[in-house]
Amino acid sequence: MDVNTPTLFLTYIRQHIKTFITFILFGIIFIVVLFLYNLPVEPVLYAAFLCMIISIIFFMADFIHYYRKHELLLQLQNQVTLNIDDLPRAKSLLEKDYQELIKILFIDKTSLVSEADAARNDLIDYYTLWVHQIKTPISAMRLLLQSEENTQNSELSLELFKIEQYVEMVLQYLRLNSYSSDFIFKKWDLDEIVRQAVRKYAKMFIGHKISLNYTELNCQVLTDEKWLVFVIEQLLSNALKYTKEGSISIYMENTDSKTLVIEDTGIGIAPEDLPRVFEKGYTGYNGHADKKSTGIGLYLCKRIVKNLSHTIEIQSQVGKGTKVKICLDHVNILFE
Repeated sequence: MDVNTPTLFLTYIRQHIKTFITFILFGIIFIVVLFLYNLPVEPVLYAAFLCMIISIIFFMADFIHYYRKHELLLQLQNQVTLNIDDLPRAKSLLEKDYQELIKILFIDKTSLVSEADAARNDLIDYYTLWVHQIKTPISAMRLLLQSEENTQNSELSLELFKIEQYVEMVLQYLRLNSYSSDFIFKKWDLDEIVRQAVRKYAKMFIGHKISLNYTELNCQVLTDEKWLVFVIEQLLSNALKYTKEGSISIYMENTDSKTLVIEDTGIGIAPEDLPRVFEKGYTGYNGHADKKSTGIGLYLCKRIVKNLSHTIEIQSQVGKGTKVKICLDHVNILFE
């Protein structure tokens, strides 16, 4: 917030209007006394002139102090939520009272934040432990299902795979919301990253009878492999969920800006839903049709892509399919 000197001066005048009125009244009294007693004009005007000069000097000095204090308070706005030790020294009893109120609120706020952080950390620790523990019975169930190949076990394996994906989503959500998200940036071969996600969903492509059109990407990107793989997995999961027949295509649209495209021939997204698909918990028309939709997947993708300094956008037409574009051109690394 910038300091606007004329506006600040008018504010100062309004705050001291009573003082100015008092000085004007004193002047009127001098004039009335001068008129009633027929006093010499020259000495009275000289005294009045001296009083006016002294008053102007006094008010200018007071305004400069007022201006500097205002500047200091503006600077403190950015750090007062973290530290109140730099508050200016109180010059009056009322200022001291206001600063005491600020200190009480700051202590109370600090206490509430500490309690909330402790509760949040306990919750994160619990769910992180739960995620790692639940992986053990999931792995055991997978081994049991693989011991005998039949149609029923294949279907159960597919549902178990979905459970694994939801568990993985919980884990990534917890990691993303932690204060120490483990981002490791380096140059990666984009083909290698995309193929990891494709291999993971190979059985779902076969099970849904959806063909994959994959074009060699031949591209190096500066990113975090683990997080980008998760984003591509989520996009493939959505494409498979809402594509009943046809194909899913993966290709580079713009090699200069390194734009990765994942395009499907699914049911598409309604125009009124497109602006909100990245909102947390928003499912839209498709989500209402699919009761299992959580509205978390694309929200996580948006946050992760932002942290990776990439961009993501979605283009879609109802009944014709959806096209998701991830611009992987590195600009600036952001940390939350």
